Amino acid sequence: MQPELLMQLTRMRMPYGKYKGRILCDLPEPYLVWYHNKGFPEGKLGMLLHTLYEIKLNGLEYLLKPLR
Repeated sequence: MQPELLMQLTRMRMPYGKYKGRILCDLPEPYLVWYHNKGFPEGKLGMLLHTLYEIKLNGLEYLLKPLR
């Protein structure tokens, strides 16, 4: 796991949609599951959302807490 990715998950905000403006790590798990089923967007945002999905799926949220 790259520390830069974890930092981005705690700093970057969702740029559009229902949760526009919310910090990525604060996105609800059902929203990430929906993206997983639909397909993550292309590019950096998609990669970050997929990483966050895997973190939440595997119960690794504790990795993000010290960075908040």
